[in-house]
Amino acid sequence: MRKVRWGQLSTADIGLKKVLPGMKQSKHVELVGIASRNVDAARAAAKQLKIPKAYGSYEELLADPEIDAIYNPLPNHLHVPWSIKALEAGKHVLCEKPIALTAAEAQTLVDAAKKFPHLKVMEAFMYRHHPQWQKAKQLVLDGKIGELRTIQSFFSYFNDDPNNIRNMADIGGGGLMDIGCYNISLSRFIFDAEPHRVVGIVEYDPKLKTDRLASGMLDFGRGTSTFTCSTQLASYQRVNIFGTRGRIEIEIPFNAPPDKPCKMWHQHDGKIQEIVLPTTDQYTVQGELMSLAILKDTPVPTPIKDAVQNMRVLEAVVASARDNAWVKM
Repeated sequence: MRKVRWGQLSTADIGLKKVLPGMKQSKHVELVGIASRNVDAARAAAKQLKIPKAYGSYEELLADPEIDAIYNPLPNHLHVPWSIKALEAGKHVLCEKPIALTAAEAQTLVDAAKKFPHLKVMEAFMYRHHPQWQKAKQLVLDGKIGELRTIQSFFSYFNDDPNNIRNMADIGGGGLMDIGCYNISLSRFIFDAEPHRVVGIVEYDPKLKTDRLASGMLDFGRGTSTFTCSTQLASYQRVNIFGTRGRIEIEIPFNAPPDKPCKMWHQHDGKIQEIVLPTTDQYTVQGELMSLAILKDTPVPTPIKDAVQNMRVLEAVVASARDNAWVKM
């Protein structure tokens, strides 16, 4: 069986604890190497995950002809620069979200990718590949909730550690960049459209300078999506999708556990049906779909231009809060 040989840039926790363990279960993934600016850290991570190669620099990994594709979980401000370097080195790229600090920066990655049409690039919004989201999308498309009218989503956790990269404003920290991007992404995914206008309210931490509480409304013309995200609230996540004749509720929409089934509820015809999805590691599915796109030379599930559109909406929420006005898209 043909496999794609993968390497990871950095020893970021999300890679070591979630993404790579999930990808190891994929039939078409072979984890070959991991790089760090500290070779000892790379060796320790490689040993932990039983990966054969460890590199003391990102450049060394990119120069290895035995690596076909890279996963980039670097801090947000390094996503675009190192993804472009990977493309220039002839590697396919799976890059963590958010893809960039701005929509304009995201566009530079799209433009760079056009120079390498044989290489695949995708933003790692893993939630979209989970069966619960595929099921929700299909129910909406099949008219099982009637006409889609509005979506409500919530995503929060508490973290005020100034040494955590999520709380460093100058490198892309803050709630909207870290988790609000999911609220925006899912809205565009379910409506299968871009919002016409956006309004937002954003509260900033006076010391960290990052957004710690943000709420927004996206107007899609035929319906709306409202959301709240926060880095300084009790941990919680939930999504409700409302139609004229029914409703879908997703219990754990984003951090779906890899070791137990997920639940969702479909309200229709005066009853509520509980739907139990099979145990699924969404990182395994993401790695498999990306690898198959590489092996078969087919489009990736989520085109990279989607990342630019998501950043445009996110920026509009911030601009709306700053100017205290609706922003037309």
